[in-house]
Amino acid sequence: MIIGNRQFDTKNHTHIMGILNTTPDSFSDGGKYTSLDSALFHAEEMIREGADILDIGGESTRPGHTQITDEEEISRTAPVIEAIHQRFDIPISIDTYKSKVARAALEAGADLVNDIWGLQYDPEMGPVIRKYQASCCLMHNRKEADYQDFFPDFLKDLRKCIRSAKSAGISDDRIMLDPGVGFGKTYDMNLAVIRNLDRMQELGYPVLLGTSRKSVIGLTLDLPADQREEGTLATTVYGMLHGCSFIRVHDVQANRRAIQMTEAIRNADKY
Repeated sequence: MIIGNRQFDTKNHTHIMGILNTTPDSFSDGGKYTSLDSALFHAEEMIREGADILDIGGESTRPGHTQITDEEEISRTAPVIEAIHQRFDIPISIDTYKSKVARAALEAGADLVNDIWGLQYDPEMGPVIRKYQASCCLMHNRKEADYQDFFPDFLKDLRKCIRSAKSAGISDDRIMLDPGVGFGKTYDMNLAVIRNLDRMQELGYPVLLGTSRKSVIGLTLDLPADQREEGTLATTVYGMLHGCSFIRVHDVQANRRAIQMTEAIRNADKY
């Protein structure tokens, strides 16, 4: 897969997307990185710990979140993206479902649009991604967890997202998919979609898994967001063993070590 000026091996290695929220109300780290200096410090920290991509978000999309204006989201993200782009040689993702925000981010130096609605919210998003020759992450989502037959419906939804990307002229080597853990799904559906990650391979695109500190871990372990690292690591290892090419996480160093160890075992010579 191509992101920015880099070619990612999605067959033999699992890559890390580090999360950088510039929001005051994000569910796990709200308010920590709202200043430019703190955002840059954390970006440098994640790069040092082994992040392959940085994902910049300016609006919390946790359940029950309050939507902000495009202008506010741009003011939170574009300066951070521009500063990271100027200082570090790393692909940058913008976490948004709004084409105006995506355009500003791509002009500031972003390389990938991470759309939680998989191009189904804003009809201009696909054309904007194509215009800037950017890459995209298409996440599965629904307004309600209402399915006739969950997994067939889930795959059908993702195929619709792919068709939207293809219709906009986005090339296959610039598309990845996200199962959308925590979005439009019940607790049991979230576990099921993780359990069946390998079934996403039939769609033919790299898969990104984003479970970091999410409620499915909190509910399983009965832990608050700041104590879900071990649960996240378990999903990372499971995901990479079932075909995930990317993981999106808050704790870069711990997940990089888990990936490194798991890959060493997986790739060991057989005796």
